[in-house]
Amino acid sequence: MRRAAGTAMALLLGIIMAGFASAAGPANAAGTANAARTANAAGAANVAAPIRAHVASGYAHTCAIRTDGGLWCWGSNSSGQLGDGTTTVRATPARVGDASWVAVDAGTGFTCGIRADASLWCWGSNTRGQLGDGTTTRRTTPVQVGTGTDWATVSTGDSHTCAVRTDGTLWCWGFNRLGQLGDGAVVYTATAPQRVGTATTWANVATGYAHTCATRTDGTLWCWGDSSAGQLGLDLLSYRTTPGQVGTLTSWDTLTAGHFSTCATRTDGTLWCWGENGYGQLGVTGIYRTTPVQVGTATDWAGVRAGLDTACGTRADGSLWCWGNNTSGQLGDGTTTHRYAPVRIGTASDWTADVAAGFHNCAFRSSGALWCWGDNASGQLGDGTTATRPDPRQVTFA
Repeated sequence: MRRAAGTAMALLLGIIMAGFASAAGPANAAGTANAARTANAAGAANVAAPIRAHVASGYAHTCAIRTDGGLWCWGSNSSGQLGDGTTTVRATPARVGDASWVAVDAGTGFTCGIRADASLWCWGSNTRGQLGDGTTTRRTTPVQVGTGTDWATVSTGDSHTCAVRTDGTLWCWGFNRLGQLGDGAVVYTATAPQRVGTATTWANVATGYAHTCATRTDGTLWCWGDSSAGQLGLDLLSYRTTPGQVGTLTSWDTLTAGHFSTCATRTDGTLWCWGENGYGQLGVTGIYRTTPVQVGTATDWAGVRAGLDTACGTRADGSLWCWGNNTSGQLGDGTTTHRYAPVRIGTASDWTADVAAGFHNCAFRSSGALWCWGDNASGQLGDGTTATRPDPRQVTFA
């Protein structure tokens, strides 16, 4: 999701991965994709890049990287997903060691991140081998995935994980009951990374509950795994065990996967979603969609992030919008009404594209301040309480 091995290519691939821009504000969607493709084609350049603020939300925990590279986690910790060596719930942010991090993603009960040296680390629940350390042992502190120092992006689902390396190869591991690892369902569970096909042009990957989607540097989009609600965008309601191309377009940019849904932006700034729509998480009315459907008519979407049955996105003007499930007030509009179209969060126009979505949502502003709202039963909002918040509240770091 962010810079790896100090390379420009890894940074750009990371930006595409989460659909996020720098702390200074949202990036233009077309520029992000084109820059990443150029970087991948040219090869990695040994140019240092600044660490970017980034936030990720799991089922009931949150992790965030600040601009100094420090990683902080809080909320539920029953599986050690906070990485602090305990299983103690934390209602305020606690720093995870003293390493410098450049990317983080939060699964249902586990977390993975990339350090500044481009090494990949995971911790928390490991019942299906989703930590990639060759075991199914729960880890309460970060454990390294292999020995490689060339990881560019990482995405965590419910019980599987996928990551892209700086050479453009894609790797997945964990649960594979519905082919979400993209290997043709050769294995049921993989406890260590296994390569997805032979392509070396992967740019961006996103994992849902049991499905995976990824873009290549040519702007094409591919999905595999569970499609029981149409979340692969392949016009089918079953599953697929190897990558299948979504349409024929070569203009896909940022990408995200919810529980049973998927959303992505195109280089023209339009936003598209598909899959389950019981709560309006596709941003449109009606039932599930098995192929991409455009969300509204706006052409200035800068990034999108989905989690569970909720999605949030930022526009080029710095405004923040959310839609879908609002049971815990996670849409931030002061209500608990589900929304079938994007609703703007307040009037602020300084939101960056660093957004995390789920039963609770968090987002950075250009000042570097982090705000969270929604479900807080395990202290995942980081405000020292367990009170649900239907509107954004700023997180205080020690």
